[in-house]
Amino acid sequence: MLKILVVDDHALVREGLRQVLKGLAEEVEVLEAAQCSLAFELAALHPDLDLVLLDYQLPGMNGLEALRLFGQNHPELPVVMISGSVDPRIMREVMALGAVGFVGKASLSSDLLSILQKVLDGQIYVPTELLGAISSAEDAYSDVGTALTARQQEVLDLLMEGRSNKEISDALHLSDETVKNHVSAVLRAFGVQTRIQAVLAAAQNGYRKRSSAA
Repeated sequence: MLKILVVDDHALVREGLRQVLKGLAEEVEVLEAAQCSLAFELAALHPDLDLVLLDYQLPGMNGLEALRLFGQNHPELPVVMISGSVDPRIMREVMALGAVGFVGKASLSSDLLSILQKVLDGQIYVPTELLGAISSAEDAYSDVGTALTARQQEVLDLLMEGRSNKEISDALHLSDETVKNHVSAVLRAFGVQTRIQAVLAAAQNGYRKRSSAA
C-alpha cells in the first residue's frame, strides 16, 4: 500500500488530489494536512510514508522553509512541491533545496500521475520549463561540461533525465560501483553535493545532452 501525505490549506485541492492519487495503485492511503505543524506531526507518526505533496504557498510558513525542515527531519522522504506558479526562479529554489519534483497545479491529472510514478520509482523530475529557461543556447557548453570524459557525459545525460543509479547502470552496461564513481566525478566537476544540484548547475551553464541515451 502506498501512503502519501498531502499538505495544502485548501480542502478542495486536497480532495481533488486524493481522488487523483487513487490512480497510482490499487491501495493508496492519503493523509491530509492544512498546515505545516500538522504535516510534521503526521510525518513523525507515519515513518512508512512513501511521498509528500507539499504546497508552495502555505499559511504560517513558506513552502521552502517547510521543505527544508522535511529534509532535515526526514532526509529519505521524497517531497514533490506543488504550486500555482511555474516561475523558473521558484522551481530552481525548490529543486536546489532537495525536492524530487515540481508540479504546477494547472497540470493534467495524467501528467501528475506520470511524474509521481517516476518519483516513486526513485527518479528525480526536473520540470522542462526549468531546463528550458536556464539552458537557452542549443550548442553552449560550459568549460566544466566539456571537461567531462565521454562516459561521464553519458552519465550526466541520464542524470538530467532523472535516472537512478540502477537505471544508469542498466542503460550503459556498467557496474553499480562504476556508476557511483562517475556520478561522484560529475558532482566534483560542478562543485556540488547532490544529483539535483548537478543537473541544475549543468543546465544553468548551458549544458545540453549530446546524444540520446538508451
